[in-house]
Amino acid sequence: MSAHYDVVLLGEPLVEVATTEPFGHGVAATLGVSGDVVNAAAAAAAAGARVAIIARVATGELGDAVVARIRALGVDDALVRRVRGQQGVYLLHSDPSGQRQFSYARAGSVGAGLSPGDLDADTLATAGAVLASGITAALSTSARDAVLAAAKLGRRFVYDPNFRPRLTTSAAAAAVLTDLAPLAALLTPSAPAETAALLGTGDPAAAVTRLRELGAGAVAVTCGERGVHVSPGRGAPDQWVPAVPAPAVVDQTGAGDVFVGTVAARLALGDDLQDAVRLGTAAASLAVGGQGGTGLIADLQEVRAHAGAA
Repeated sequence: MSAHYDVVLLGEPLVEVATTEPFGHGVAATLGVSGDVVNAAAAAAAAGARVAIIARVATGELGDAVVARIRALGVDDALVRRVRGQQGVYLLHSDPSGQRQFSYARAGSVGAGLSPGDLDADTLATAGAVLASGITAALSTSARDAVLAAAKLGRRFVYDPNFRPRLTTSAAAAAVLTDLAPLAALLTPSAPAETAALLGTGDPAAAVTRLRELGAGAVAVTCGERGVHVSPGRGAPDQWVPAVPAPAVVDQTGAGDVFVGTVAARLALGDDLQDAVRLGTAAASLAVGGQGGTGLIADLQEVRAHAGAA
């Protein structure tokens, strides 16, 4: 019998090599574990959900470190497959102003081999929410097929387009979004850049209209420091949830992942969309105070207090 989870996520965990200076010989670095799926899963677990990741992780020492970190974050690794091959890695340099430099070593990685065969249909069908991103869909044809299959199996599918030009083209990402929108209970695109690339508009309200035309359910368009345009659907009026000011900004990596992971968890646990989004913005606001994608994942009590103070 399959285990029951509040949130199940698909994606590629990555080894993170973070620096506080631009890349160069002799620059000191900190080793970590990140990737959008890990960041979002950590946030979902911190938000009170029982969480599992579906992923492929390499055998060997790097893979061992990845799995150990996943467990330490309170995430179940029972659905993680250990596979011989290259573990995905990325290098990150960031500064508090938000300037970031990324370099990926993930071509041909074991994570890119994610496929529909890695899915457990019963687990996905009974999960409170199933979460995937455009990054996962862009890894490979088989990973895209896995995301589509998971969307069809899950009863509450949450999709973060998370468009990355280094991984895919805007046309290909828009095509995936078109396929997934009718299957999604919630879409979380960002504006203006992402919605402009995928939907042809930087305006949040216009983006919602376009996604409705594609058959989407609820939509939460994140607008950076301004806040989130929330469209619950089913005849309910759109709402604006203001952003929560960050106490400190060290590294903005993973803030969007923390947002969507928190929202998915709180929806799965029974919160309404506006309340879930409010907590998601607060969690993301705190997350930028840590170094790396999972450098600061606040617990639910701290997130609630931060949201309330705002």
